[in-house]
Amino acid sequence: MYKEKIQGMAISMPGILDSKNGYAHSGGALLYNSKKEIVKLLKERCITEITIENDGKCAALAEVWKGSLKECNDGIVIVLGTGIGGGVIKDRKVHKGKHFFAGEFSFMMTNISDSDNLDNMWAVKNGSIALIKGVAEIKGLKEEDIDGIKVFEYANSGDEDVLKVLDIFTNNVANQIINLQCVFDPEKVAIGGGISAQPILIEYIRKNLDKNYKKFEHIADLPRVEVEKCAFCNDSNLIGALYNFLTFEK
Repeated sequence: MYKEKIQGMAISMPGILDSKNGYAHSGGALLYNSKKEIVKLLKERCITEITIENDGKCAALAEVWKGSLKECNDGIVIVLGTGIGGGVIKDRKVHKGKHFFAGEFSFMMTNISDSDNLDNMWAVKNGSIALIKGVAEIKGLKEEDIDGIKVFEYANSGDEDVLKVLDIFTNNVANQIINLQCVFDPEKVAIGGGISAQPILIEYIRKNLDKNYKKFEHIADLPRVEVEKCAFCNDSNLIGALYNFLTFEK
C-alpha cells in the first residue's frame, strides 16, 4: 500500500554500531540487538533503503545540521536519558573512533578513587533514574511515585530540598563537561534528552560550571565552553537519523 511512497527507513538506536555496514557490535540496553546484522535482517522483511546510527550520534547530527551546533565546527552533545548518550562533532562530522565507541559517555567513571564500583559510571550518576531516586529519597516517597515531570514541578516551584538534589545532579554534569573539554576542547556543548526542555536544568549546569571553573583559577585560566540545550530536545535523535539517511554514502 505504501511501497511507492516510501524512500527508505532511517533508524536511531542504542549500541556500538558500524553504521556503514549496518552491524550492531552491541545493542546498548537492548541486548537482543548485540552482534546482529541489523540492516540485513530488516531488509529481509522491508525491501527498501535502510540506515542505522547510534542514538547519541544521531542527536549530534541533528544539532550540527539544523540545531544548536549549526554554527560550530567542533561540538559535543550530551543526552541525559536512561543513561548518558552522546556525540562528538569534529569538523562538522560525527566522530566515531576506531571501534565506533566515541561518544559512549555512559561508561565514563566519576570517581577514580573508587573505579571498581560501577555505581560511579556517569550513566548511574546522571541518568534519569539518579535524579528521580534523589528526589524520592529527600521527599520520603517511593521511586515509582516520582517521574521527571514531578521532579521539575517541585524544582520550578522553588522546593529547596529538590533544588539541592538538582544542584548535586547538575554539578556532576558540569564536572564531566570539564573532563570532556580537557580531551576535545569543543566550541559548544549541547544538552539533550527530555529534561533538557527545562530551562532550570541548563541554568543549574551553567551555574555549576562557573563554580567549577573558579576552583582552577589559582593555577590555570581554563577556557569557558558555551552550554545550550539541544534545539530539538527529545526529538534530536529522530531528526539526526533522517540526516544520516539523507547523507549516507554507500
